[in-house]
Amino acid sequence: MKRLFVGIAVVGILSLAVMGFVGVPFMGLTHSSACSSGTAGGGDYVPQQRGQVGSYFNRPALTKAQAYDVLANHVKKINPDLEIGEIRDGGRYYEAEILSEDKEVVERLAVDKKSGQLRVIY
Repeated sequence: MKRLFVGIAVVGILSLAVMGFVGVPFMGLTHSSACSSGTAGGGDYVPQQRGQVGSYFNRPALTKAQAYDVLANHVKKINPDLEIGEIRDGGRYYEAEILSEDKEVVERLAVDKKSGQLRVIY
C-alpha cells in the first residue's frame, strides 16, 4: 500500500513538472512575457529608456539637439577633455565625431534616432 502511494505521488509530481515545461507555450506565455515586457534575450533593451512608458517606436525621432545632449552626457563621463565635433544625419541615426583637445578625431559614434542608443562607427 505504501509503495502504491509513493508511486502515485511520484507520477503526479513528474506529470506536473512536464506540464509546467511543455504546457507553458500552449497557454500563451513565452519567455519574453515571463517578465511582462520586452523580447526574449533582451534585444529591445535600451538603458536610456529605463522607466519610460510605451514603445519607443511610437515616439518621435530625436532631434539633432537631443542627440547632442546624449553624446555630451556620454563624453563627459568618459573624458571631460573630449569635445563633440560635427553631427551629421545618417538616416536612421546621427553620426558624430568626438574630438581631442588638438581637434583630431578620436572616435566616431552613432546615436539611434528612435532609441537614443549609442554605438561606435568603424
